[in-house]
Amino acid sequence: MNVTFRGGVHPKGRKELSREAPLRSFDPASGEMVFPLAQHIGKPAKAVVKKGDPVLVGQKLAEADGFVSACVIGSCSGTVKAVEKRRTIAGTMSECVVVENDGKYTPMEGLGEKQDLSALTTQDILDRVKNAGIVGLGGAGFPTHVKLAPKAPDKIKYLIANGAECEPYITCNDQLMRSHAAGIVEGLEIALRLYPNAECVIGIEDNKPEAILSMREAVAGKERMRVLPLHTKYPQGGERSLIRVIAGVDYPVSMLPADVGCIVLNVGTAYAVGRAVAWNEPLFRHVLTVTGEAVREPGNFIARDGTSFAQLLEACGGIKDGVTPKKALSGGPMMGVAVGSLEVPIQKNTNALTLLAEDPLEKAEKQMTGCLHCGRCSTICPNGLVPALMADAIDMQNWERYEKKLYGLDCIACGCCTYICPAKRPLTQMFKQTKAEIMARKRAAQAGGKK
Repeated sequence: MNVTFRGGVHPKGRKELSREAPLRSFDPASGEMVFPLAQHIGKPAKAVVKKGDPVLVGQKLAEADGFVSACVIGSCSGTVKAVEKRRTIAGTMSECVVVENDGKYTPMEGLGEKQDLSALTTQDILDRVKNAGIVGLGGAGFPTHVKLAPKAPDKIKYLIANGAECEPYITCNDQLMRSHAAGIVEGLEIALRLYPNAECVIGIEDNKPEAILSMREAVAGKERMRVLPLHTKYPQGGERSLIRVIAGVDYPVSMLPADVGCIVLNVGTAYAVGRAVAWNEPLFRHVLTVTGEAVREPGNFIARDGTSFAQLLEACGGIKDGVTPKKALSGGPMMGVAVGSLEVPIQKNTNALTLLAEDPLEKAEKQMTGCLHCGRCSTICPNGLVPALMADAIDMQNWERYEKKLYGLDCIACGCCTYICPAKRPLTQMFKQTKAEIMARKRAAQAGGKK
C-alpha cells in the first residue's frame, strides 16, 4: 500500500514554533462572547434565545434549521445581550448571538457526566451528534451527523481518522493526539458502531512520531482499528488524498467519499463525537493553534467558541517586540483566510490564528510575470488538473471550458499551484473566485427555474 499520493509540495512547515507547546484551556474572564449562526456548511442555525435570556455552558443558543445545518452551543454562562449582525472571520456582517459572559462558566445540569452506551441505537448516536452541534473540525465545517449517515452504512469499508495535519504552522491536532488519544479512540469506536463492515484507519504524517506512538498505544487490542504513518507532504490531509492512499481509489467531485466506501473524520471531530455521545458534552470548545513569526509565545489551546482572536493572542503574550505583523490568517498559509481584524470570534472550525511577519502575497505581486509554460503546476496538482489552462480559460471567460473540459470545479484550493509557480501568479485565488462565481450562477439558475 502506498503511503502518499500523486503530486503535492513540501512547503516550510514552521511547526517548530508551537509543536512542543502543550494544550492549555483558555477561558475569558468576562466580556462579550459572540456566536455566529452560520459556522458550518449549509443553512445557518435559527436562534432559540432572545435578548435578556440567561444562558449556561452547554446550552443550545440556536438550532439546526434544515437537513444540512448545525446547532450552535453556548460556551459560557451569562445573559444574552443581543441577537444581531456582527463582523465575523469572513469579514462580512453575520447574524450572531451575543452573550455577556459572567465569568462563572456555570454548566447545564448533567454536562460532562458519563453516559451508558450499551443500549444506544444508530439513531441515538446520530441524534446526540446532531444535538451537540458537531461539524467537521478540519476546516470545512460540514455537519457531522449528516456525514455519519450514508445511504448504505453496510457498504462503508473505511472509517478514516485524519490526523495528518499537513498545513504548515498548525500543531493543535498533534498535541490533541499526544494528550487525548484515548478520547479520540473513544469517539472513533462510537462512530465505528455505525458501520459493521468497516475498518478504522488513523492516518498521521510521519513528522509526528509522538502522536503516532500515543495513538498506537490507544488502539492496542482494539478490533478493526489501526494507525497508518503517512509520508509528510502537503496536502496529505486532504480528504481525497487520504482516500487515495488508504482505500486506493479515486473519485470525481460529483461523488462523495461514502460513494466509494469511505467516511473521513478529523481527529478533533472524532474527539468531539466521543465527548458528545459518551460524556454529554456538546461542541462548545475545540483545539486551535496561535502561531507565526510575529507571535511572542506561540501556543496550542482548548478554546471556547465565541472567544475573539485578540483574546487568544493576548494569552500568547501579544506581538513580539519590534515586529509588525504583515498578515493575519484564520488557518495556515496554504489554505487560510486573511482576516482584517482580530476582534472577531473564533468559530467551531477555526483551527488557527497565524500572524506572519512577512506577507508572501505582497512579495509575489512584485515578482509576477506572465505564464512561463513550465508545467510545474500540473505536475504537483494532487487532483491531476492543469492550472495553467484553467487560468487561460478564466482570462477568456470561457466558463464552459473551465468547468466541463478542464474540470475546474475539482480544484480543492490547496494552494500547491500558487506555491510552486515561478511566475508568482495567484492561481489559487483565481480558481476560488471562479468557483464561487460559477456556483452562484448555478444557484441563481435553480432559483429561477423554481419560479
